[in-house]
Amino acid sequence: MIQNKPRIAIIPGDPSGIGTELVAKLLAEEGVLEAANVLLVGDAHVWQQGMAQAQIQFSLVPVSEEQLNDQQGLGWLAMDTIAKEDVCIAEVTAESGRSSLRCLDKALDLAMAGKVDGVLFGPFNKAALTVAGINAEDEHRYMARYLGFDGYHGELNVLDNLMTTRVTSHIGIKDVAAGITSKSVENAIWLAEDTLKKAGNPRPRIAVAALNPHAGDNGKFGREEIDILQPVIDAAQARQKDVTGPWPSDTVFLKAVRGEVDAVVTMYHDQGQIAIKLLGFERGVTVAGGLLIPVATPAHGTAFDIAGQNKANVSAMLQAFNLLVRMATTHRAHRTQKFTEKASQR
Repeated sequence: MIQNKPRIAIIPGDPSGIGTELVAKLLAEEGVLEAANVLLVGDAHVWQQGMAQAQIQFSLVPVSEEQLNDQQGLGWLAMDTIAKEDVCIAEVTAESGRSSLRCLDKALDLAMAGKVDGVLFGPFNKAALTVAGINAEDEHRYMARYLGFDGYHGELNVLDNLMTTRVTSHIGIKDVAAGITSKSVENAIWLAEDTLKKAGNPRPRIAVAALNPHAGDNGKFGREEIDILQPVIDAAQARQKDVTGPWPSDTVFLKAVRGEVDAVVTMYHDQGQIAIKLLGFERGVTVAGGLLIPVATPAHGTAFDIAGQNKANVSAMLQAFNLLVRMATTHRAHRTQKFTEKASQR
């Protein structure tokens, strides 16, 4: 048995989707409960729904917040966020959106209080979150606001041992070039490096993708590579960072596939997303990078087309769990070290 295992809080995501089915399948995977102590956070009937869908049974062992420091194996923190009759499989509802947010809030509270070391959530439905009143662009910005975190943060996508982050995200293509600044590129590089280090990689190899075709072809197709990207890369290398580029975006992922880099910094959303999803849509993971606590989820959505049919593939959820365990272990060790240092100063 692994000593001093991290404790992972798992929440269902949208109860109308495939989240609870995925969690049931995850808990049936070999080695999961050996790698971490797992705390399910949510309504009993929602978790039981997932068991029924996956045809997998496990016991919901109640744990109070006061007992969490001693919780081992699989535990359950009871919540009352949605009535059983209000769970409508494969439908967008405000009730499901509110349930998602209440479970997320509780998991974040537990993490900030040091009672869990990381948060894993089933897929959220953005439409349901919107009608529930999320009042944020997405769940990542919601989490930062809820935590009172105003530092740099962003969404990272992970496939097996490859991570991608992006300089611009959910904006129109016509606005991308204006969003490519020295600071935004530096931030994206830092986010990839910081997250990989938290996942146990002490010296990440990071490739920066170009914005323009053929990396601008010496300024023929644009000067962003010359005026912005190259100076940032040179400065990173001067600080002994393993950062290279700018590489043409139609070839940089060949380096990634060959295992020559650990992360690719892309300039805009689809530049990286298309490649990652083609390489392995069912294994993709999304990480909330930069936040004070480790948070991860499968990169796919709620899959209403197969919800409730026992067709959901657990691969991405398992990948998310494994990555989160590595991040949470590092997070737990740092928190323990800080506590020890403070105690020695008294």
